[in-house]
Amino acid sequence: MVAALTHSFGPAHLALAEEVVQEALIEALRRWPFHGTPQNPAAWLFSVARNRALDRLRRDTTFRDKEPEIRRALMAQVPEPGETYFPGEISDDQLRLIFLCCHPDLSRNGRVALTLKTVLGFSVGEISRAFLARESTIAQRLVRAQRRIRERRIPLEVPGPGELTERLEGVLEVLYLVFNEGYSRHQGGDLVRADLCSEALRLTVHLAGLPLTQRPAVHALAALLCFQASRLSARVDATGNLVPLADQDRTLWDWEMIRGAFHHLECASDGDRLTTYHVEAAIAAQHAGASKVGHTDWAGILDLYDQLITLNPSPVVALNRAVAVARVHGAAAGLAALEELGEPAPLKEYHLLPATRAALLVQAGRPEEAAGWFQRALACPCSEPERRYLMKRLAAARCAHG
Repeated sequence: MVAALTHSFGPAHLALAEEVVQEALIEALRRWPFHGTPQNPAAWLFSVARNRALDRLRRDTTFRDKEPEIRRALMAQVPEPGETYFPGEISDDQLRLIFLCCHPDLSRNGRVALTLKTVLGFSVGEISRAFLARESTIAQRLVRAQRRIRERRIPLEVPGPGELTERLEGVLEVLYLVFNEGYSRHQGGDLVRADLCSEALRLTVHLAGLPLTQRPAVHALAALLCFQASRLSARVDATGNLVPLADQDRTLWDWEMIRGAFHHLECASDGDRLTTYHVEAAIAAQHAGASKVGHTDWAGILDLYDQLITLNPSPVVALNRAVAVARVHGAAAGLAALEELGEPAPLKEYHLLPATRAALLVQAGRPEEAAGWFQRALACPCSEPERRYLMKRLAAARCAHG
């Protein structure tokens, strides 16, 4: 509904569209319990939101000149009986809105916040809790993003064929970031925000099913997110404690989702361009294809990390590759790979860097050194389940040292 109103009034009135839709929903909560639900609830909500927007905009002389044209566009969008503005699939207007929110002229933080609020329907409070930021900070990001849309006159449209691939990359990046924040939170009481994961996954899978955005890279990201989401219920135990991949009960994995992931991965192979999503999905597929942790093809995973690091030579990829090196060639080789990585600035407060070194030192029979690195990991920001897990590993290392 926000997408439809924004399409009619223009991107400059995105905030107004959000406000009047919220007001229409509040009005429905007030009226429907006493007067009954209308025959076509979606049409009722749209009409209320449309009329409120028109009332506000009539004060603008520029708008008054364009009112007849806008009214015709709005009337054409009123749902017929049986239609709904809450479909399972993405409408054309929603697709335009996604590209608007993920426009490259907006900052990365702005794109993520705007997508969560405008496309996925999160409140400012929910976004602030998801990213452990103040509500005022999130509100400022949204205001800046909306101001930039107005000032740059960013159009509400799906890009043409010439720029679709590049613009689609921005959309996929936002969905990837949203999912990752839900999958493994940087701080807070919970390890997982399932709502963030499910919304990012839902939108990605829908994009993979639309003719316009049915690109190999979209299928690759859909495969990756399906593989990762399939393990969500096994990542924590009944008390909320972290369960590492090697210790997870694989019967708890969502095997229907895993089959869907393999389908998307097969569709992703149609293209001639290899993306990081392809390789990350292939790594996740190696884990999903192993019936037991001992059956994991770590040599194949290491080969994939060698490909990934050429596509994305980031410190995080190098860290994950070091784990694969240790699995294939032993803890000493893994520690050597970590020495080569060093302590790059992006990982300065990343708890998994010292935690990985500590785990490899335990494997190498050096628990005293491992304890010191577990302590360093605990000094970094991390979620409470991860903190409890690190404390458990620290206690075990100290006990082993005697």
